[in-house]
Amino acid sequence: MAYVAVDEDERLEEGPEGLQFKSFNPTNVGVGNTDRGYLQDQPHPSKSNLSFWNIEYYQSYFDIDTQTVLTRCYSTLLPFSQSFNHFIASNLNPPDLYGPFWTLTTLIFTLFLSSSLAASISAYLSPDAVEDYDYDFRLLSVALGLVYAYGLAVPVLLWIALRYLGVGEWSVIEAVAIWGYAMFVWIPVSILCVAPVPILRWVLVILAFASSGYFLVRNVYPILASAEAKALRLLIIVLVVLHAAVALVFKILFFNYYVVEKYGIDPDDVLLGGGDDSSGSDGGNTTAEAVRRMVRAVLV
Repeated sequence: MAYVAVDEDERLEEGPEGLQFKSFNPTNVGVGNTDRGYLQDQPHPSKSNLSFWNIEYYQSYFDIDTQTVLTRCYSTLLPFSQSFNHFIASNLNPPDLYGPFWTLTTLIFTLFLSSSLAASISAYLSPDAVEDYDYDFRLLSVALGLVYAYGLAVPVLLWIALRYLGVGEWSVIEAVAIWGYAMFVWIPVSILCVAPVPILRWVLVILAFASSGYFLVRNVYPILASAEAKALRLLIIVLVVLHAAVALVFKILFFNYYVVEKYGIDPDDVLLGGGDDSSGSDGGNTTAEAVRRMVRAVLV
């Protein structure tokens, strides 16, 4: 067997540092996620490049998890917390539109379903009912128009007015978010108002009005106070009156029914002088009769 002498390669003495690996694959053959069209690998367009009327402009405002939305809703029920009194700084960072739309839409169906359920039960239990109860779907249209008009149109119009007057301390998204989350308290109240006790329904409506109204005042008044015109602060009175009107409409249209026989006194009878009265022909319209009903309601 013959052996051939081979010269020693000096590169082997350089150690691992002298070894180099070269790829013989083409440089741009691979297909990445971006090339496949995956959404998460594509850069989102900047809001500065999008129009206010473009749907993609609002896409990021709906990119929020359910836990964050529920936390923001829960914070509107705690009037003595920091997040309640400073909702924009504590919770709306960044602001969202999913929570307000979810709250307002849920409230619309809750108002209609609760009032329809209570009215159907009342018709079923009524001893003088002569025909089956028919659902009044006009209430759904009323709830839709009322809730969306108050929860969306009012904050947008307020923001436009303040913008025109030179008050730019908040954005239109924050304005809609404040009104939307403020209406969350009416969802459990609308369910509890199925109770057949008139005075209880009035108490629930007053508590919901006070809670949501105080929430609006605490978060909207600092915006009004930042304006140079001091008279602009009086606008908060108009907002409170408007909020009270909405609460009263809720009570009259959706919470004004009886599942069973009335318990205690009904404030509607006292204010309007109505109701059954067997003690006298004109006793229901007198102040003495109203006082007597109130005392009897306390005892009951």
